[in-house]
Amino acid sequence: MIRYSQSLYLRCCDSRCGGSSLIEVMLAVALMAVTALGLIAGQLWTAREARAMSQREHAAWIADSVAEAMCAPTSGDSAVRQWSARAATLLPHGEASVGDIGGVSAARVTWTALRDLPPSDDVIDKPAPCGGADLPAGSSCVVLAFAK
Repeated sequence: MIRYSQSLYLRCCDSRCGGSSLIEVMLAVALMAVTALGLIAGQLWTAREARAMSQREHAAWIADSVAEAMCAPTSGDSAVRQWSARAATLLPHGEASVGDIGGVSAARVTWTALRDLPPSDDVIDKPAPCGGADLPAGSSCVVLAFAK
């Protein structure tokens, strides 16, 4: 029995088999590194999208509140100023306004978009203009039409 294990040991330890396990380890480490980088990139994308979705949610909430305030008979410009101040605190460079689009009143909330989004030329599904407003590059908006 000892003789068999010694011949097996001598057969695998000669110069022909010397580096195969090192190459296997290097390939496994490289595969794990690529997989880890892919997982990290996925997590970063998810966090960026969650932050952008949170900003859109805040903007929609503010636009809805502005529309509700404008429907009240006693409210007016003071409510828009208050909600614009709230938009400035919740959104980067946020601003709320009310305008008319084709005879329909609309509450508009604009803010500065994230810097790490793709350029507008690279986006396949481009969003529609913000209620006919000409916004600077890098801005996002939410428009909510309402009847007074």
